[in-house]
Amino acid sequence: MSRFPGARFLTSAASPAQFPPDVGSEVAFAGRSNAGKSSAINAVVQRQGLARTSKTPGRTRLLNFFELTAGRRLVDLPGYGYASAPQTERRRWAPLIDALRARASLRGLFVIVDARRGLTLADQGLLAWASLGKRVHVLLTKSDKLGRSEASRALRTAAAQLEGRASVQLFSALKGAGVEEAQAILEDWLEQAPPIKAPIKNPGDFEEAAGAD
Repeated sequence: MSRFPGARFLTSAASPAQFPPDVGSEVAFAGRSNAGKSSAINAVVQRQGLARTSKTPGRTRLLNFFELTAGRRLVDLPGYGYASAPQTERRRWAPLIDALRARASLRGLFVIVDARRGLTLADQGLLAWASLGKRVHVLLTKSDKLGRSEASRALRTAAAQLEGRASVQLFSALKGAGVEEAQAILEDWLEQAPPIKAPIKNPGDFEEAAGAD
């Protein structure tokens, strides 16, 4: 049975003015294009098709808000690191996402990383962009495509690279591995008080890294 049986699409936002009211709590999901972000969202929420999946990377262009329960939201961010996205469009994403980070309702960020690739320059850029006061959790997706020893090595490598900046786990939307752990973290964050805010960094720093492959 789904932990979020009432989960539903709320709205898409192309500007901060289109965001839902800054009340309640929300957790954002971000990831490099084609890392399995939409599949991870559907697996965690246990609602197939809630976030649209596509074989074409970079399809998410807006910030998509989903209501999980009353006053509790999940935010699907545009995929980054997709070179075919127009430069002008990528530059619009950074201030839009930066406006999201300034919201009092934002509790934390899930970063979706393909376990086979590990943390890329774009992922590192996102981690640098995230303020120190934000909670960050990394999902190493598609871990079912790795052998047991390879998956363990990928987890150890990611943990060493993160250096305590974020928690990390193995995850497979296909096999359901790690779903309960991710659900528990999501629920815990949505129930917690907002973290202490840190100074906002230049959104252009993330935009530059996001364009890297």
